[in-house]
Amino acid sequence: MIAIIPARGGSKGLPGKNILPFCGKPLIAWTIEAALACKSLDRVIVSTDSEEIADTARTYGAEVPGLRPRELALDNSSAIDVYIYLWKKLTGKAKSDPVPFVVLQPTSPLRTTEDINTAVKLFHEKKADSVISVSEATHPPVWAKKIDEKGVLRNYFETSQSLFNRQQIPVAYMPNGAVFILKNALVAKNRNYYSDKTYPYHMPYERSLDIDNIWDFRIAEYIMNFHLNNKK
Repeated sequence: MIAIIPARGGSKGLPGKNILPFCGKPLIAWTIEAALACKSLDRVIVSTDSEEIADTARTYGAEVPGLRPRELALDNSSAIDVYIYLWKKLTGKAKSDPVPFVVLQPTSPLRTTEDINTAVKLFHEKKADSVISVSEATHPPVWAKKIDEKGVLRNYFETSQSLFNRQQIPVAYMPNGAVFILKNALVAKNRNYYSDKTYPYHMPYERSLDIDNIWDFRIAEYIMNFHLNNKK
């Protein structure tokens, strides 16, 4: 199975985040090394528009089959189009090809090799179309609010549950961005990650952090250092 690590050079929330020093090595290196250690993965591919990220990825053992076209590296570029482009470039196969691939975002450095292997095992056991890593939502989604054009705070969802206690509301789960296992046909033909054969891979909060800004980065560093120090 092929692993794709998408790593665009431009980042508004935290510029250059994919190669920022993180606990002794570039951020992306943690994902590359976790993937390379997976017995379930045959190739680890980094898709990027940045020469600097490409050089870093190769240094840590990933393949970089050329830079991503500019139109696939814009703020509004679709991740699905990136995967379709890369799959065709790597395999030359048609959109209907059912073979699965794994997506590992470099902004999830706390995800482990075991997480990837276990998610792949689940994919095969369930004969899934997709497996997506999730963590329990910190707050029930029905508590969400929005501010209308008059500045008034309103319920985001029209539901009578907005004032319920947490214990009265079913547990909600959020995709955490750490692991996606997707059949190529699902992505290319349906342009979707979900079907009635999509299954969750559950991860705890401490491995689910997705780095988007400097505070995410610092919290993830703290958690990683805690784990590294406890291994000594």
